[in-house]
Amino acid sequence: MPNTPKPADFRVAYLVNQYPGISGTFIRREIHALEQLGHPISRYSVRRPAVAVVDEIDVREEQATQYVLDSSFMTILVALGGALMLHPLRFFDALRTAVWFGQRSGAMIRSLIYLLEATVVKRWAERDRIEHIHCHFGTNSTAVATLCRVLGGPKYSFTVHGPEEFDRPEQLGLSKKIALSEFVVGVSSFGRSQLYRWTDFPDWPKVKVVRCGLDATYFDYPKTDPPSAPRLLAIGRLHEQKGMPLLIQAAAELAAEGIHFELTIVGDGALRPTLESMIDRHELREFVKLAGWKTGAEIQGLLNESRVLVMPSFAEGLPVACMESLAMGRPVISTSIAGIPELIRTGVDGWLIPAGSVKSLSRAMKKALTASADELKQLGQTGAARVRQRHDVRREARKLSHLFQGHATKNGADFASTESPGDTPSPMMRMTAPE
Repeated sequence: MPNTPKPADFRVAYLVNQYPGISGTFIRREIHALEQLGHPISRYSVRRPAVAVVDEIDVREEQATQYVLDSSFMTILVALGGALMLHPLRFFDALRTAVWFGQRSGAMIRSLIYLLEATVVKRWAERDRIEHIHCHFGTNSTAVATLCRVLGGPKYSFTVHGPEEFDRPEQLGLSKKIALSEFVVGVSSFGRSQLYRWTDFPDWPKVKVVRCGLDATYFDYPKTDPPSAPRLLAIGRLHEQKGMPLLIQAAAELAAEGIHFELTIVGDGALRPTLESMIDRHELREFVKLAGWKTGAEIQGLLNESRVLVMPSFAEGLPVACMESLAMGRPVISTSIAGIPELIRTGVDGWLIPAGSVKSLSRAMKKALTASADELKQLGQTGAARVRQRHDVRREARKLSHLFQGHATKNGADFASTESPGDTPSPMMRMTAPE
């Protein structure tokens, strides 16, 4: 493309609901990789992290991030007034789009708040000379980016991870967000297939695959042999979709068989009291430890000291923790759902089991505990090679960079429609969601 700008001349903003986040290190890695390619990246976030960040690197990221909800009432009022007075037709287009989102979500007030937030983001983008906004997750931050675009702000794109976007695509207005975007990214082939479901066929070329990636802190981590100690590790939010109660039930079955093991669960969430109660009921205190959130370095240490990672999820996109474990040479036990089979293969990099099966989970854990050091080492080596091939953040960031630059124009704020996009469908802007 002859007029494609160089990365240093093309300013991108990342807009995320909460940044940085304990479970969103992949976003930080992606931003850093793009900056290494020369892109100036501004960090915008709707709100501050709900859980205090623990990594020093995330502390620095928080300091570099601008938060919409930190804005004063006067700042929001000025942004709103400016959008209304300078471009009234665009403002009313955006208002109608916000109402469209509100009707589908059943949360009209929230959608109107997104419009207020969009006016702030638009002012920031103008001040920072942003030419493109990229969001992670097709939820509220992407709604804000969509409304910002309708107001006349920069073009935008977003990465969809799942499962939330695929659980309620109509409520999220996913089809409209895709229709008004420059492109949309799935993190796996499975994710791309689900996006196709909510994208009109003429817009299918918009749907891309850019995988979450790891950096040198994992690829260059000194490889060690699996420990002889019977240690297992699980990482994830203590939430129903992660399947942690089944993990406790599987641990109880192993303990009942007289199998000795240590299971550490890293993470926190609403299910913690339930899990603690289950651990007490099954008398598993000597076997299972709820460790809470840990820093990236601490997680690497725990992976290094464990034989395998266990991920019994019911719903996922493609868990980054699985990539991290394999990159360090540790096999993974996980469920055969979503994008996970694209990374883990039974007998090759670990064990895949049916989601929701306690029996299958306990059997796989038993195999991991009784496997020889050579078998675990071979599984880990194969997995490490696969992750390096498919999930190097530098390679994936180059894909994003090409997409950003391929959609560049001299003026990113050229959205001049004076009618609601939902009212004037074109072959490239039709909705697949029921109206």
